[in-house]
Amino acid sequence: MSKSFLSEPGSKSSVLKRQILSLYLLNDSYSIADISDEIGISIPTSTKLVQELIAEGFLQDMGKQGTTGGRRPSIYGLNPEAGYFVGVDVARQHIHIAITDFKGNLKSFVQDIEFVLQSNADSFKLICGMVKDITAKQGIAWEDVLGVGVSLSGRVNPEEGYSLTYFVRDDLPLKAIFQNELKVPVNIENDSRAMTFGEYLYDEEARHEENMLFINLSWGLGMGLILDGKLYYGKSGFSGEIGHFPLLDNDKICRCGKIGCLETGASGSALHRIIIDELEAGKASGLAPKYHSGKGITLEDILNAIKEEDVLSIDAIGRVGEALGRGIAGLINIFNPGLVVIGGRLIVGGDYLMFPIKTAVKKQSLNKVSSDTVIRFSKLGRKAAGIGDCLIARSKFLGLMK
Repeated sequence: MSKSFLSEPGSKSSVLKRQILSLYLLNDSYSIADISDEIGISIPTSTKLVQELIAEGFLQDMGKQGTTGGRRPSIYGLNPEAGYFVGVDVARQHIHIAITDFKGNLKSFVQDIEFVLQSNADSFKLICGMVKDITAKQGIAWEDVLGVGVSLSGRVNPEEGYSLTYFVRDDLPLKAIFQNELKVPVNIENDSRAMTFGEYLYDEEARHEENMLFINLSWGLGMGLILDGKLYYGKSGFSGEIGHFPLLDNDKICRCGKIGCLETGASGSALHRIIIDELEAGKASGLAPKYHSGKGITLEDILNAIKEEDVLSIDAIGRVGEALGRGIAGLINIFNPGLVVIGGRLIVGGDYLMFPIKTAVKKQSLNKVSSDTVIRFSKLGRKAAGIGDCLIARSKFLGLMK
């Protein structure tokens, strides 16, 4: 790739090129006239900038556009071969790795790589080695990788590259460890925000909404927000902690140390606790034999029991859905979003989860506010965070996000 506008981020030409690329991130193709209209610059200027972006490797000529008559204009789009981005979604006991081309097409997704993360530099260096190995196995040379995005659960400050959940030491942010090992730009992100960004850019329905909420219903409970078409971070990068909203009157102590957080009633950990309490009380379930034999019941066991229509498990995830619905109702009243997407491991509950969510929302929210809100499950599923990591890394690489 030749000398590009990235080396002169403050110039007028660079600013306009970033605006042009922003259009292409949300749309597959544009003509010169489309760009001129959208950005408010002349046709000659648009032509010059597009030709420079082609020379720099970011755009490609996609041929003539079909019209009902007259001369057909040329259309342009992102060049998928400009480079690759790698997304690393680090969960409690496993890692997912996604690889996208420059256009955002998913080239590879490797899930459930067993790995228990520890808060030390060596643990993160091991991840770097795994990332390089998997990228090579996909036939992609590391020198063609333009950036890496890493997402983790808990509180993450992307600007400084720290995770408060997986903390090494004051003078060594996670971002620095990854960049020293990988030798490419690295972004550290909260997993819920990564999932939000992935869903937003990958789904055409979502891209048409200026305000979208993404609920990450996994072992914990997190949220990402798209406000006015942009990923919202808050003052210190810790936005979206819906799990620690003090909504429930249940006297349950949350992992944050507070009582009555929404996460204590709406999360995978809450679902697990409910099931264990019911089994201890002698309730009938297909999980009972394993529990009473002294073997541990895992969240995966419960999710599989739901798929097999175990009545106790269905009832428990319904209770989780009702609690989450109350929280979503409050969010709808506050933000009035066009779309609420629910992702995370618990969405395998399907209608057993969605029906009580929508029932609670209808009961608790203001009808005039919630009537325009669509609530649905994630279309990306377990790929959401990894894809989101790639797309955030791309936006950071292009200077489209801070």
